[in-house]
Amino acid sequence: MSWTNGAGTPRHAPQASPADPGDGPPRLPDTVQGFVDYLAGQKGYSPATVAAYAGDAAQFEDYLGRRGLTLAEPGRVTRDHVRGFLAELHRMRLSKTSMGRKLSSLRGLFRHFLRRRLVAADPLAGVKNPKSEKRHPGALNADQAKALVETGDAMDPRAVRNMALAELLYGGGLRVSEAVSLDLLDVDLSRGVARVMGKGGKERLAPVGEAAKRRMLDYLALRGAFSPGPGEKAFFLGSRGSRLNRRQAGRILADMAALAGLPQGVHPHMLRHSFATHMLQAGADLRSVQELLGHSRLATTQRYTHLDLTRIMQTYDAAHPLAAAGPGHAGARKGPDEAKPPTADGGTPGPATGGRRGRK
Repeated sequence: MSWTNGAGTPRHAPQASPADPGDGPPRLPDTVQGFVDYLAGQKGYSPATVAAYAGDAAQFEDYLGRRGLTLAEPGRVTRDHVRGFLAELHRMRLSKTSMGRKLSSLRGLFRHFLRRRLVAADPLAGVKNPKSEKRHPGALNADQAKALVETGDAMDPRAVRNMALAELLYGGGLRVSEAVSLDLLDVDLSRGVARVMGKGGKERLAPVGEAAKRRMLDYLALRGAFSPGPGEKAFFLGSRGSRLNRRQAGRILADMAALAGLPQGVHPHMLRHSFATHMLQAGADLRSVQELLGHSRLATTQRYTHLDLTRIMQTYDAAHPLAAAGPGHAGARKGPDEAKPPTADGGTPGPATGGRRGRK
């Protein structure tokens, strides 16, 4: 299979190397193509994930080619070549997160080579990921999310489709790739669920709330306006009557955000972030949100908890017996000028015993 993805470019697409003229990806050596086919066929990775792995390998192949090397002979690749590749990525001003992802792709590739006995040692052994800054997911607030999903003309088929897509992304927490991959038979609006194929080929049922259900029913009533071809099974259609792709979905959300007067930089995944954040703010437990998002690791879901720190501190202040205590936990929090009530004999309570102060 080719490493390009007809369904659209991955969100973090591999950046071209300095020597890449932009005329399309170089042909991968058979050693690498075998790895790509393994990811798609045996591991069941999504086309976007496979494309990202292949793109990272192609970029490393380009780097090696400028030094008289190739992944067709992976045994000649050393740790110094890997570090030189990282240095080049740094000069290209790639983020540390992107550099780490490319290293992860190469680790997978060379583990594959080790299993196939194409190399005697792993040149990435001992090479650590650049220490990345902690970046928290961006999320819309509830008012912004509501404004976004309600942006459009209810009489325009394209606007109705766009609102249905936005409602599903926000109301169900779907990845954009999951939403555009839905077929008609995957969506059961009578039960309020959608059967979603997530990362790694993991299937889950995503909720379809009442608002999303209404929008999706409105869209289905107008779906014929997109002139789908015979037997077209895609739920969301593009202007040519075929399946909507990720890139088109991204443009749709950006246009909706502009019409709603939202800040620039709104993208489909931000609605997924907003779904998780607002669920936690409403009191949902972390495990439930993990299942709804389809995360395999709880730590991935925990990224959203920082966004809810204000609510957590408010809950602490209201519930913990020591939260309202001042220094030394001697009493309720009071302003510096708020006097303590006098005792019956005119004195003031002592700091711990309630005794009188200032009387001999």
